[in-house]
Amino acid sequence: MHAEPRTEPAVRVSTLELFFDLVFVFTITQLTARLAGELTVPGLLRVMLMLGVIWWMYGGYAWLTNAVAPTDALRRALLIAGMAGFLAIAVAVPDAFGRSGWVFGAGYFAVNLVHSGLFWHGGGPGAAAALRGLGPLNLASASLVLAGGLLPGGWREVAWAAALAVQIASPYLHPIGGFTVSPAHFVERHGLVVIVALGESVVAIGLGIVGHLSARLLGVAVLGLLLAYCLWWAYFGGDDERAEHALAGIPDPRRRALAAVVGYGYAHYVLLLGIVLLATGVKVVIGHPFEHAGLARSMALGGGTAVFFLGDLFFRRALRIGRPWYRTACAAVGLASVPLGLLLSVAQLAALAAAVALLLAVEGRTARGAGPRPG
Repeated sequence: MHAEPRTEPAVRVSTLELFFDLVFVFTITQLTARLAGELTVPGLLRVMLMLGVIWWMYGGYAWLTNAVAPTDALRRALLIAGMAGFLAIAVAVPDAFGRSGWVFGAGYFAVNLVHSGLFWHGGGPGAAAALRGLGPLNLASASLVLAGGLLPGGWREVAWAAALAVQIASPYLHPIGGFTVSPAHFVERHGLVVIVALGESVVAIGLGIVGHLSARLLGVAVLGLLLAYCLWWAYFGGDDERAEHALAGIPDPRRRALAAVVGYGYAHYVLLLGIVLLATGVKVVIGHPFEHAGLARSMALGGGTAVFFLGDLFFRRALRIGRPWYRTACAAVGLASVPLGLLLSVAQLAALAAAVALLLAVEGRTARGAGPRPG
């Protein structure tokens, strides 16, 4: 008979978990800065690779605190050790494919060991049983990241890509039903990391005009803020509550766990990638708002918007919430805005902010007119 893990009461996300998220989101800041400095296809692929393996371990910690609340000194100490590992990863990001690769790999390996140790110590018999299957896969991926950090040249990319492939496949290579999902905590935890990541994009907007303040630049910054607000609106305008109800409404623990992996693991990776791309695009537009952006910068801005809404569609599809049509239109608008950026950066930013805000407003009005959405 399948043993259920002991899941401790965790109605609210603790302040220590929020502190943990602030350290994690520093990696998002670093990835954005890295991409802005190397806005090329190879640069984007490297950022995607780093974000993938980092997000997998963040997700692991979200599952951890969902089952093992940091309520005693030992658990808090181990969680702080995990934070230290994430900090090491973050500071290594700018030169992760150079001399800092070993720091990235070592920090990642430490994060993995702390995660497994905490789950084994406090997760209960069901989680321990599940970890016996998933633990070796996590260890294999962490070992590949560590080995890749020590390897030269293109072998680092190969090792880290293999680690990411193991991570993506692991929920299907070994069933994850041993982990119980507490919907309220799980949804709130992921919502907090999204809002903090969006906050980092606002910081990038503000820093872009510091020392160069003028009425025109302030107007451009407000447009960037409006676009960031639209992403907040899209994510937090009711879908977070519907997601919680959708997760809670899945009675089978295995199906609920798999829906959580797909919706909050795979789909949220796409959402965060969109935020990184968008923050990069806004950052470069703020620097040169009245010039043509060039294809790479225009694609970062418009493509970031499109990727975010594609991730949102993936998320909503995984949990069977909401209607897809307006979000599909938002993604299409993001791509359609790219030619505007080739003419004038601020025109692309203004068109994006206005079109996405309009589509979301019409979606909200339509939803209210149609009554409650099906869960």
